[in-house]
Formats: sequence, structure tokens, C-alpha cells
Amino acid sequence: MELVQNLVNRVAENVRQVIVGKDEEIRLTLLAMLCEGHLLIEDVPGVGKTMLARALALSVGCSFRRIQFTPDMLPTDVTGVNLYNQKTQLFEFRPGPIFAQIVLTDEINRATPKTQSALLEAMEERQVTVDGATYPIPQPFLVLATQNPIEYEGTFPLPEAQVDRFMLRIHLGYPSKQNEIDVLNRQSTHHPIQDLRQVLSVDELIAAQQTLRTVYVDDLVKSYIVDLVNSTRDHPDIYLGASPRGSLALFHGSRAWAAIQGRNYVLPDDVKRLAEPMLAHRLIVAPSARIKNVTPRQIVEELLQHTAVPGARVRVR
Repeated sequence: MELVQNLVNRVAENVRQVIVGKDEEIRLTLLAMLCEGHLLIEDVPGVGKTMLARALALSVGCSFRRIQFTPDMLPTDVTGVNLYNQKTQLFEFRPGPIFAQIVLTDEINRATPKTQSALLEAMEERQVTVDGATYPIPQPFLVLATQNPIEYEGTFPLPEAQVDRFMLRIHLGYPSKQNEIDVLNRQSTHHPIQDLRQVLSVDELIAAQQTLRTVYVDDLVKSYIVDLVNSTRDHPDIYLGASPRGSLALFHGSRAWAAIQGRNYVLPDDVKRLAEPMLAHRLIVAPSARIKNVTPRQIVEELLQHTAVPGARVRVR
């Protein structure tokens, strides 16, 4: 697992030049990249969501495109369109910005649901279908989406099917006083992202992704993952629980987290660490619970406390 550790440390150190005091969030972002999953960064404006995505893209030698979502954007602005060529008298496909290895969809919830749904096929099947023709997307493929809280004016909630396609959701939050002073000092003459350089090649990334497949997951740990996800479907405060895609996210994510820690086997603690960022955004709280200000994060924490770890023994004093 030394290859994965070195890769993560190298990229994380590079990204820290731009993003200050958010080491845990940076590692979760790299975890999504290693697992070939998609990442949703949700927070208020101005805390560095877009900068985190740009810094990761600049650190990795992948093709990169940015889509700035607006309410007037059309699905073809994302996927591409067939245009008539008068010289050849044929229709030619002009690929949209989704045809890149790393795609930053900035302020994704400012687009209408119709435009948001243009990402569904690409995120799940790594392909785009336009006018009956299917076009593959370059691999590896990662969507980094930033989102303002849905209470903000001019935003549209993401469809449940699209939210479920994001492997992780993270929040950056406001920096501490000292970290904010550090940000001011770093940007006193120019923005540090201008000095960022590539530190990882596509071949190295693919090799690390393949290494994760060798990480061992015991049947008891798999049972714990499924029990935890199943418990979200039976909780009285949850209207809609996590799908089997949530179980797969925890499975692949736990293997990546173990590798990042230098282990070739998964512990139940790895599952517990990733349960909130991988499951909370998939849960829909029942209206009766929302009135009581119950949040998905609180429910996940409760389920972690009450879901038994298979094989664990009660210590008798």
C-alpha cells in the first residue's frame, strides 16, 4: 500500500498550498478520486469549494473541463450537440465539456433539474447518448460538483437519482482565525494556485486504483456494511434510506481509506469513519422528523451507535 500512501501524500501536500487547514477534506477528495467515484462539495459561497476542485485538477495530469451552471443552461451545453456541416452535408457531433477526465461542475444546483439530469448517464455509465448515438467518456472519469445550500435563492434541489450517484459529500466550513490569517498572507501578492504544478500522472493514478482491488475485506466487515445500510431503510425518521449504491460506496471507500492508512485490510473503524460522508446525503428525512430539526447526520451517528459490529464480543467486567 506504499504506492497509494505516497500518491495521496504527494497530491495532498500540493493541494495544501491552496487550501489551508482542511487536511481531512482533502484526503476525502483524494479518496473519491482513487475509488473512481464522484464528489459533491456543499457549503456557503466563498469557503474554497471551487479552489479545492481546481487545485486537484491541476495536481493530476488528467484532462480538465469546467462547467459553470446557470438557470438558462441547456442539457446540450453539457453533453454536446450534433451540428450540420454544409461542406460534407452530414451531421457532426461536437462533444460538450463533460468529455474530460476531471469535470468541475460549479454551482450545480443553479441549473434547472432538466439540465442537471444530463449528468446522470455520464456519472453512472461513463458514456453519453445524443440523438441515439453513444459516445464513451475518457477514463478515469471524476465529477467534482460544488453546491450552495439549497436554502439559497436561485437554487434547485438535486434530483434524488443524481445525489445518489455522488460517492461522497463533504463540507469545508469556515476556517479558523489563524488559518484565515494564513490565507491573507499567502494571497498578499498573488494567488498560490498560479504556482501549482502537476505532481501525478494518469498512469500512476490508474496503478493506484488497481492496487485498491487487492485490499482484503472480511465477510464480517461486508456484513457490517450491509447491516448499517439496511438500518437506514427501517429507521422511523427516514422517508427514503440508502440504496445498494450506498453499500458499494462504503465497500470501495473503506478499501481506499485502509490503503491510505497503509493497511491491506479493512477494519470496521474504516467503515465508521466514512459512514457520514457516504450515507448522509443519500437519506431523505421524514417530514415529521424535519419539524423536530432532525438531520441525516444525526441519524447516521445514531445508527453507528446501535448497529452491532459482527464478531465483536461484549467485554464483561
